[in-house]
Amino acid sequence: MSLDAGDRHAVPEVVMPTPPIHKVLSGQKALVTGANSGIGRGVAIALGRAGADVVVNYVAGDEAADAVVAEIRTGGGKAYAHKADVANETEVQAMFRKMVEELGTIDILVNNAGLQRDAPFDEMTLEQWNTVIGINLTGQFLCAREAVREFKRRGVVPSVSCAAGKIICMSSVHEIIPWAGHVNYAASKGGIMMMMKSIAQEVAPYRIRVNSISPGAIRTPINTKAWSTPEAYQRLMTLVPYNRIGEPEDIGRAAVWLASDNADYVTGTSLYVDGGMTLYPGFATGG
Repeated sequence: MSLDAGDRHAVPEVVMPTPPIHKVLSGQKALVTGANSGIGRGVAIALGRAGADVVVNYVAGDEAADAVVAEIRTGGGKAYAHKADVANETEVQAMFRKMVEELGTIDILVNNAGLQRDAPFDEMTLEQWNTVIGINLTGQFLCAREAVREFKRRGVVPSVSCAAGKIICMSSVHEIIPWAGHVNYAASKGGIMMMMKSIAQEVAPYRIRVNSISPGAIRTPINTKAWSTPEAYQRLMTLVPYNRIGEPEDIGRAAVWLASDNADYVTGTSLYVDGGMTLYPGFATGG
């Protein structure tokens, strides 16, 4: 589940603390897909603050992408924007070639780009199905494949990281929680979970780590209606035991940890960052 940015004054807004900046990713090169808004934006900025050079991928919204690049540069990091459709093999391969030309290699891939095309199942069109599967699942496959090729070519560089490379797949609590009216989205996220685990199993001997972050309700540009009024927000909180909406910064901090050597023994894992949504809160009082 991802939730839209909108009128933040309509519902309680959490003021996220600004932790000390530790450059745990210094010298590393990162690519974040779908990075000009929402979770992708939060992750790209967090990786930059942690010392990584960042490629900000996007498919639409030049100004928003440039703004993310500017914010990373303001913090002292290197960054540039690259427009590419992650569902297009040719564009993905060109994006990776340019990154190697510009930055020398890639150390971290955050497969974040995704979207929703919601409809009741019996009214869902093949176009709606194919669009979601193409971006959310096939797009992650294409990017992960190019990253693994570069990781295997280059191998471990101990002065940079004790891993040859790190891939973080952005999934969702809906990789395990069914979601009526969103069959294509839930299917794509369930597919991401098994794809991530299968890739992780295959490439672990090369010291390549592959994990997922599975967000719950996060304030991002997908669905304002879920939280933009006090009434909607309160309904949402019945699903979140921690009783607040998540912020992109929550996911950014998780991504920095997973990409760092502090998480070196973690691979093939889904990290749920969801305020307890996967705790089935409806059973808190006996169901």
